[in-house]
Amino acid sequence: MHANANQQSTVDRPAKRTRELRWRVVDIVVAAVIGVATGLLFLLWNNIGYAWFSAADALTPGLGGIAVGIWLIGGVLGGLIIRKPGAALFVELLAAVVSALVGNQWGIETLYSGIAQGLGAELIFALFAYRRFGLLPAILAGAASGAGAWLLELFTSGNLQKSPEFLGLYFTTIVISGAVLAGILGWIIVRALAATGALSRFAAGQDVTQRV
Repeated sequence: MHANANQQSTVDRPAKRTRELRWRVVDIVVAAVIGVATGLLFLLWNNIGYAWFSAADALTPGLGGIAVGIWLIGGVLGGLIIRKPGAALFVELLAAVVSALVGNQWGIETLYSGIAQGLGAELIFALFAYRRFGLLPAILAGAASGAGAWLLELFTSGNLQKSPEFLGLYFTTIVISGAVLAGILGWIIVRALAATGALSRFAAGQDVTQRV
């Protein structure tokens, strides 16, 4: 009987894991809400962040990457809260769509950025098999999102023609900005939301409740 019970438990585990990674209706709704809210944040940052980017880049070409992090936060928030495959990409891309539709200075290129940045964050959560969502995965997701933006801009912004010094500095600053302004800040925001009970239907909220 004991052997049969163990065998049954082993059989059940993969099915349970599949259910955990399957999107629920509430996941879709909340991911959409996060995406729209992040898109509105992008609209605010389009002016503040771009002014900071331009000032830093004028001081030293490539230094402007330090201002990019907020534009990368959607993927981190989506991944940390929803914890399902595709969540980071979905939220970052939807935020980019909102920003582009309402109006910004980059137009359709905003959507390309949303895809590249979202894929960067998504890759990190996938590497952790969608099982770890602490500070380290958040920092790495933000940094990878920055790396995705850097790769895209080699072509969309003509950065491929610029000097190795510029590319090296820009890569360093955009990755650091992603790690801090998207990764660490995103993790703090999720923790704060969870503490209010707003994420009680998600593992992100339950983790905080269990620690208290």
